[in-house]
Amino acid sequence: MNNNEEQANISVMLVDDHPMVQGGLMACLAFYDDITIVGTTNDGVEALKKAKELKPDVIMMDVSMPKMNGIDATEIISEQIPDTRILIFTMHDSPEFVRRAIDAGASGYVLKDTSSEEVYFAIKAVSKGHTHFSSSISKMLIENPMKTSSEQLTTREQVILSYVASGLSSKVVAKKLDISFRTVDAHRRNIKAKLKVDTLAELIRYAVSHGLIESNE
Repeated sequence: MNNNEEQANISVMLVDDHPMVQGGLMACLAFYDDITIVGTTNDGVEALKKAKELKPDVIMMDVSMPKMNGIDATEIISEQIPDTRILIFTMHDSPEFVRRAIDAGASGYVLKDTSSEEVYFAIKAVSKGHTHFSSSISKMLIENPMKTSSEQLTTREQVILSYVASGLSSKVVAKKLDISFRTVDAHRRNIKAKLKVDTLAELIRYAVSHGLIESNE
């Protein structure tokens, strides 16, 4: 992957379960010589597999898809392939979806009524490490700043918490999720910070009370 500001070509993978959307994107992006579509898929699970194989510069990710939604897929891909930037491309414009996408690691969020020129600009921006949001999304974020909830764990954090609370070590969790030991430890720190807890006992109590693990009592 070339992160040079003057990179000649940007590899893009499309993830959307609507063939017409994929076809339209491919037709629009075909006009730009510096964009290459390297792969397509229609669900989050297959997106994880192809992302590891292709390691594209940018993934255009839908939200509502079968097997695994785009936000959960974004979180895992951002964790496992940090050099790949993810641009959410969806019809959902609610603050909750936007917040979850940003928390998951998305670099941008554009709506499906966006012009082809703006889609191109968004791809260029996120490929260079910048962010890009549709104008209506930007306005919403300015007018309604996202508030961090002390108990707003991402799907990935909930999975890791369930393993940790079940007594698995960070090393075992890392192996199960195919991520590094350091990544698991970083998640554990984030979880403790969000929940405002310090001990394993408190993590276990939270996990039991929220149905992430079963109580032994």
